[in-house]
Amino acid sequence: MLVQQDNGDQIVIELDQVSKIYPLPSGDVTALVSISLQIHQGEFVAIMGPSGSGKSTLLNQIGSLDVPTSGRLLIDGTDISLLNDDELTDLRRDRIGFIFQKFNLIPLLTAYENVEYPYILRHHQHDTSGWVYELLELVGMDEELSKHRPSELSGGQQQRVAIARALVNDPAILLCDEPTGNLDSKTGRLIMDLLRSLHKRGRTVIMVTHDAKIATYADRTIVIEDGMVRSEDHEEIDSAPEEIS
Repeated sequence: MLVQQDNGDQIVIELDQVSKIYPLPSGDVTALVSISLQIHQGEFVAIMGPSGSGKSTLLNQIGSLDVPTSGRLLIDGTDISLLNDDELTDLRRDRIGFIFQKFNLIPLLTAYENVEYPYILRHHQHDTSGWVYELLELVGMDEELSKHRPSELSGGQQQRVAIARALVNDPAILLCDEPTGNLDSKTGRLIMDLLRSLHKRGRTVIMVTHDAKIATYADRTIVIEDGMVRSEDHEEIDSAPEEIS
């Protein structure tokens, strides 16, 4: 089972005057400008903004997929600029789960094998405990569906597999980049209910979305424009989805 994680005042992600500049032959492109913010353990944060505003760049920074040009990014109190490539890889593998708009499943692997793959990378062996099947069941994928390759699954089913894969190493932080962007509205709501239930178990969830309705699932919304934080709003959720057991 997924470990119930404590919600507290611990700061798990902190950006201190983070800027990101991409040097190009035609001139430097500034994607982020002196971003400072804190995200606490157990928060559900939505990041919104127009196309090109820097929201995906911000998510990549938080996920340590990229490093700041200037400023500091701390995850669990550790400045990621002090980590070498192997340490960054271990951080992403063990502490952070990634959920992408385009699912990013490996086409030649079955749903089960896609979920198990990060587990093998960490433990250097196949799962013999039934954990992978437990996760697939958690997200609504039965044993028969788990034998199918991604091309044989619907978009909603592929996203469920992607969520199970993100959870297989029991990360404390889930990063979601437009997790409903390729889904119809009904399936999108089901996926968001699933993410909110995982959040209620104590996961810190950070989600990029362009959809204001999807952003209401979060308890804080950060609006990015021109690479800068323009506003932060707190949302009150009136009704909670059923817990997933």
